[in-house]
Amino acid sequence: MYRLLRIGAVVFAIAIVIGIGVLTKSSWLPWLTTAQTEGPHEKDVPQAGVALPNEQVNLSPQAQRNLKLTSKPLQPVTYWRTIQIPGTVVDRPGISDRGVVAPVTAVVTGIHHFAGETVSSGDSLFTLRLVGESFQTSQTELFKATKESEIIQEELERLGPIAESGAVPRTKLIDLRNQQRRLAVTIQAHRQDLQIRGLTPEQIESVTNGTLVSELTVAVPAGWNNVNGIPNNGSTVFELQQVHAEIGQHVQAGERLATLSHHESLFIEGRAFRQELPQLQKAAEEALSIQVELLESPEYDWQSPIPSVTIHHISNTLNDDNRTISFYLPLTNQSRTYERDGKQLFLWRFRPGQLVQLHVQVEQLSDVFVLPAAAVVKEGPESYVFRRNGDIFDRKPVHVLHRTPSEVVIANDGSIPAGIHVAQLGAVQINRVLKSQSGSAPSGVHVHADGSVHANH
Repeated sequence: MYRLLRIGAVVFAIAIVIGIGVLTKSSWLPWLTTAQTEGPHEKDVPQAGVALPNEQVNLSPQAQRNLKLTSKPLQPVTYWRTIQIPGTVVDRPGISDRGVVAPVTAVVTGIHHFAGETVSSGDSLFTLRLVGESFQTSQTELFKATKESEIIQEELERLGPIAESGAVPRTKLIDLRNQQRRLAVTIQAHRQDLQIRGLTPEQIESVTNGTLVSELTVAVPAGWNNVNGIPNNGSTVFELQQVHAEIGQHVQAGERLATLSHHESLFIEGRAFRQELPQLQKAAEEALSIQVELLESPEYDWQSPIPSVTIHHISNTLNDDNRTISFYLPLTNQSRTYERDGKQLFLWRFRPGQLVQLHVQVEQLSDVFVLPAAAVVKEGPESYVFRRNGDIFDRKPVHVLHRTPSEVVIANDGSIPAGIHVAQLGAVQINRVLKSQSGSAPSGVHVHADGSVHANH
């Protein structure tokens, strides 16, 4: 009986507890649900803290060839940060182009070379028939003065012995000698005038003998020194750029007959904004090298790099837009020749009118690493390169100091040591493969070994 009472008391107590629990479940049930929900996450937290993300990727030789991966050791260098300024190749006044003018008033009776042909100093360009009175007068006066000088000389030779005997006054001889000196000055002046007009020494001698010149040949002038504009004695090859005269045309003295070009020495005209002027002045004063980039399709068969240039001078006036300032850089041209119809023709690498991009140095960065832009991948605030060790590529964070479309400058701060081999291409693709292997790729896609991303099917 006593045992039954004890059992009944226990059952009654349990019933009371259950009843109280049912009545108060709104208070304690949320706590139990929260504890059950948070329990598994609390266990995952320490596991997530232990499992570090994978920073290595293994690429097969085939995948590396697909990506065209190459690697080079890192070497610290000195890098110049540059600004880009547009420019145009232009003629160099007084050097690259020359005009040929008519020395006298005449009629064009012959044209010996035409546009596009190559001519050398001394080659005949035009034949002119003289119609100007001044030219004929100069020839006549030269012939007349020459003959008068010869007559006076004969008179001096005849009167000399007679004057010694006293039969002729000495003043007569003195007057004749003075007259002869005046004629010598006149003869020299007419010779110079005819030489300037284009007559050769042989033609001038023929004029003194009485054979007057009625036709004149206009020849290619002597070349010019590309540095100081002084005529040189050697033969220079020109390209006949344009012929301005026609057969039968009446031309005046000084009228242009043709334009010759010799594009061995040109200018690059750059146009900078006014706020860029201090940097240009520094580059001019310190003779800093400026790189030239052609803004055209790749050149045909010109393998040599474009040489760097320096600023020759900066214009002291604003351009018509009142916003830009022109500056000029000498450009030494490159040429090749070929034969056509027995004549030598030129091919020039640079031509007036070509558009270029000038890279002007403005800031020096010392002891840095320079990599191709494709060697660095950017993820948010982080930038990475991939160190190569055989087929293993390790992702390394780096500090980017400067970036251009083609290059990235990295600080040599110890994050990656000098001498290690770094992939030069494909950083974006390698990073995709790495993220795929570490499980961080977006859902619904898969990444191939060459770094390409494809949707799941």
